[in-house]
Amino acid sequence: MTTNTATATAHETHAIAPHVLERLRAGDDAGRVREGFTDDEGGAPLRCCLRRSRTGERIVLVSYAPLRGWALERGVDPGPYDEVGPVFVHARPCEGPEGTAYPRRLHGPQRALRAYGARGEILGGRTVELPEERAGEVDGILTEMFSDPEVALVHVRTVVFGCFLAEVRPRR
Repeated sequence: MTTNTATATAHETHAIAPHVLERLRAGDDAGRVREGFTDDEGGAPLRCCLRRSRTGERIVLVSYAPLRGWALERGVDPGPYDEVGPVFVHARPCEGPEGTAYPRRLHGPQRALRAYGARGEILGGRTVELPEERAGEVDGILTEMFSDPEVALVHVRTVVFGCFLAEVRPRR
């Protein structure tokens, strides 16, 4: 089981919210209902609980627009940054993530940390090339990114596929 205990950081990591997951399972952000399947190998990066899937779990690959919901909650237009991409989630509701620490088990050798401002615009980003055993170093990079008062949130993405993994926000 992934241990994802909270640390004394100035930021917290968020999985896809349960009410959004419910909507995505009923019809994703590309307007399609996706069929769940049994993961025979395990290892898929789950965005509902911020861990990798286990062999035999039922999961579904859905299209998700990660900036859209955040922008709508704040009454801003995500504009051209309203990207839709694939994410794995459990086919049925799960326990969610364990805490709000950076999900080290989802970290890989190459990750992009993309910073967004309060209006949903991209402010910049960083590419991180660290193996999983050094994933804890990402906390310092995130702290540095959030030292810019214009940064409202950071999306963690894979470099090769560009897939959304998690959202990081300043701790309030």
